[in-house]
Amino acid sequence: MLKVNQYFDGKVTSIALQTATLPATVGVMQPGEYTFGTSQFETMSIISGALTVKLPGEAAWQTFAAGERFTVAAHQEFHLQVAVDTAYFCTYA
Repeated sequence: MLKVNQYFDGKVTSIALQTATLPATVGVMQPGEYTFGTSQFETMSIISGALTVKLPGEAAWQTFAAGERFTVAAHQEFHLQVAVDTAYFCTYA
C-alpha cells in the first residue's frame, strides 16, 4: 500500500512503497532549507534537480545532481539546501 507523507508545510512530499528488496520513498522537494533525521541507513538518489547536502561529520556542503546519490547512516541528521524543484528516490536498509 502506498502512503503519502508531507513535511515542511507541504514543501516536501513523499510516497512510501515497498520495492522487491527494500522499503523506499519517491518524492519531490520545493526550494528551501531542510533538516532530516534518519532511523535507518538511507540511500538517496537524485532523479531531477539537485540537492546541496551537509552530511553528518562533514564540514563542507556537497551538491548532488540528477543521476547521483549519497548515503546517510542510521540515527543521523543531515541538512539540505534545495535551489530548484527536485525529485528523489530513497531506499532504507
